[in-house]
Amino acid sequence: MAVADPEQGETLAAQRPGSLSWGDPLFMRGTQLFAMVVVLVVVLALGTTLVGAWPALHRFGPRFLINSTWDPVAGEFGALPFVWGTFYSSLLALLLAVPIGLGCAVFLAELSPPWLSGPVSFLVELLAAIPSVVYGLWGVLVMVPWLRDHVETPLSTSPLGSSPFFSGAPYGVSMMAAGVILAVMILPIITAVTRDVLRAVPPDQREASFGLGSTRWETIWRAVLPFGRAGILGGVVLALGRALGETMAVTMVIGNRPESSLSLLNPGYTMASVLANEFSEATLHLHVAALQEITLVLFLMTFVVNGLARGLVWRVTKNAGGAR
Repeated sequence: MAVADPEQGETLAAQRPGSLSWGDPLFMRGTQLFAMVVVLVVVLALGTTLVGAWPALHRFGPRFLINSTWDPVAGEFGALPFVWGTFYSSLLALLLAVPIGLGCAVFLAELSPPWLSGPVSFLVELLAAIPSVVYGLWGVLVMVPWLRDHVETPLSTSPLGSSPFFSGAPYGVSMMAAGVILAVMILPIITAVTRDVLRAVPPDQREASFGLGSTRWETIWRAVLPFGRAGILGGVVLALGRALGETMAVTMVIGNRPESSLSLLNPGYTMASVLANEFSEATLHLHVAALQEITLVLFLMTFVVNGLARGLVWRVTKNAGGAR
């Protein structure tokens, strides 16, 4: 059997100039173009929003974010109630969703048998595929009446009703309803990211803990969770970014009243909700510019939050890869 000569192969390849030389550069330039298109879209969106918001930026300046008056007829606009409602509802959603999502992720990654882990993971991730308007309809028809009758009314008539967090009339549509609906919507993000982070923890961490005599609970609490702390925090921040920008479901259950209140029973407003409700009806140039400025604030806010979350998740996956 004849043995192939490497020098002869190099000679044949040299006799075919251009047969492979153009493939890699063309592929690289093509993918580079696609990446630049994404960057261009983001820059154009930011630039267009900034140009549209410039009249409001020039007219109101920094006081736009601390003014509570929203009066299109008088031409006075302040975004404080919307910023407050956005952060308040999002933080309430995190308080409800983080413990549940973290517990579910620990079960799926560390405790669940294989035959149960798959179906439960599928059902949890299915929550992320449900359209926002479906959550909104379920919230209006089912969740809001139930909260009004079984949660808000007892709270308002109990001694807790004198506290600033549970004062006011139980309308049903409220900040509490917005927080609950957001918690359901961000639960799949927290669960999926935390589950993947826990599965990325090197087995040596668990084996070393077991070798020292730790129980399963002690291993999870002292070895697994601390190792994936940055990634878990990244998943929580990523869920916060989703909650900050959620529109339809929150608009349908929050009550849409521009006021800054600590009470969970009072209606509220968010930046995304006021854009959905008023943008198509805004006729005055300054009104449109004020809505554009709210869009700009929401854009920058979600950009920073999602960037922080991606950085934290990347950090923990990099550390896990290095540990292997």
